[in-house]
Amino acid sequence: MTMPLEGIKILDLSRLAPGPYCTMLLGDMGADVLLIEEAGTPSGRRAAQAAAADDPNAARRAAANSSLGRNKRSIRLNLKSDEAREVFYKLADEADVVLEGFRPGVVKRLGVDYETLSVRNPRIVYCSLSGFGQDGPYSQRVGHDINYISIGGALGMIGSQGKGGKPAIPVNIIADYAGGGLMAAFAILCALQGRERTGRGQNVDIAMSDGVMSLIASMAGMHFASGSEIEPGESMLNGLVPHYNVYECSDGRWFSVGALEPWFYANLCTVMGREDFIEHQSMEDPAKRDEIAAHFTAQFKTKTADEWFAILNEVDVCAAPVLTLSEAFEDPHNIARKMVVEVDTPDGMVKQVGIAPKLSETPGQVRHAAPTSGQDTDDVLSELGFDAATIAQYRANDVVA
Repeated sequence: MTMPLEGIKILDLSRLAPGPYCTMLLGDMGADVLLIEEAGTPSGRRAAQAAAADDPNAARRAAANSSLGRNKRSIRLNLKSDEAREVFYKLADEADVVLEGFRPGVVKRLGVDYETLSVRNPRIVYCSLSGFGQDGPYSQRVGHDINYISIGGALGMIGSQGKGGKPAIPVNIIADYAGGGLMAAFAILCALQGRERTGRGQNVDIAMSDGVMSLIASMAGMHFASGSEIEPGESMLNGLVPHYNVYECSDGRWFSVGALEPWFYANLCTVMGREDFIEHQSMEDPAKRDEIAAHFTAQFKTKTADEWFAILNEVDVCAAPVLTLSEAFEDPHNIARKMVVEVDTPDGMVKQVGIAPKLSETPGQVRHAAPTSGQDTDDVLSELGFDAATIAQYRANDVVA
C-alpha cells in the first residue's frame, strides 16, 4: 500500500509528548522515523528515569502501549561523544527532517544544530519545538502545557463563570498536542513542500505558546474588534448561555448541548416544553437567561444521558453525552470511524487510538508498535556500514546502546 510520506526520513531527538506526537502523525503516514535516544551512564535527574527503563519486561510493555512511539525505530547515541556525533552526522546526511525538543541552545552545544547540519545537507528541514521559541524574553524559561496556555491566552478564558473564577485545566491537549505536536507536523510538511520549490531545506521554529495563540485566532479577532476581555464563563462559547452548555442527567452523567443556530435553539426550546423561550435567544436579559438555564437544568435531570441523546438528535439539536475515555473508546461511531485500532506487539494485541485523517488513495497505517529504547541500534549502524567489531567497541565505550 502506497503511503503519502514514504521515503521521508526523520531523525527524532525529542523526548516529551509534543515531539513524539508530531512524529507519530508523520510516521502514521509512512515516514521512516528514527528515534535518537540517550546512551551513556545516566546521572542527575536522568538516573531515576533510566533505572525504570532498564527493566526489559517493563520497557517492552510500555512500548507495546505507546501510541506515540508506533511506526518508529530506535537507536541510542551518546551525543556528547565524538564518535556518536559522527554517527548522527551520517544519519543526518541522508535525512529529510530533524526534530528536536531541547531548551534553546542545547543542540548547538551538542554540535547537532541546524547551522552545522545544513552545511552538510542543505536539503535538511530542521524543526526546533520548544515551549516559548528560540528567541524572545521567555525563550530560556522552563514550562509545561499549563504554562504555555497561560501565556498564549487560552487558560484565562476557560473555567467558572464570573470574574475571579478559578481557571479550569483542560489536560495537556491544547499546547502540547495541538499548539505543539500538530503545529510542528504541519510546519514540517510546509517546509518539505517549500523544498520542492527551492531545492533547500530550512529551519523551523515552533513555540507552543505561539501555537496556542494561533488556536485562539477567532477569539483574538473578537478582542481586537471590541477591546473586551473574554472572561471564563462569560461568553457564548465558554459557558454563559444555557443553549451552549453542559447539564447533569438523571443517571449522574453529563450532557452537552450546542444549539447556537436559531433553528437548533427553537427545536431545543420546543423539546424543553417552553416555546416562549425561543424569542429570548439573544440572552440580553440576564434574569431571563438565568430562568432558561434553571429550566434546562431541571429538565435534563428528568432523563438519562442516552435518552436525551436519542430525543434531541431525533428533532435535530446539536447534542451529545459527555463521554469518559472508556465510553469514548466503546462508542459505535468512534469504532466505525476506526479511531480504535488493535496493534500486534510481542505481548499480544493492544488497543491504540486510530489515525484521524482519512485519505482515500494513500491512507495512513499503524505498521508496528513502538520499539524499546535502542532496539534498532545494531541494525541502523550496520545500514551505515559499521562492522560488528566497531559496533561492539562503541557499546563498550558507551558511544551507543
